[in-house]
Amino acid sequence: METKPAQGAKHHHHDHEHERKSHHSDKVKSNLISRLNRIEGQVRGVRGLIEKDTYCDDVLNQIASIQSALNGVGKLLLEHHMKSCVVERIQEGDTDAIDELLVTVNKLMK
Repeated sequence: METKPAQGAKHHHHDHEHERKSHHSDKVKSNLISRLNRIEGQVRGVRGLIEKDTYCDDVLNQIASIQSALNGVGKLLLEHHMKSCVVERIQEGDTDAIDELLVTVNKLMK
């Protein structure tokens, strides 16, 4: 599904943008993966609760727990992104990194 950029949105197409990769340490990567595996299990659990007609309030509390766990993953990723990728790009004189980050933070905090 392709979305058109909003009116007046700038479309940057730098060659290096497509090959940009993160460089997490193995420790951070395994932490993120285990958190995501746990969240994946929680989501499956909620589906099971709904299939079993579990009381809505219990399901909603499970959903709140999942959202909190996802926020934790987001915060961890954001921290590492800022300390490595964003710092590097600013040091290279690429201040677009700040605008990109602000757009992303706005999405995270919706």
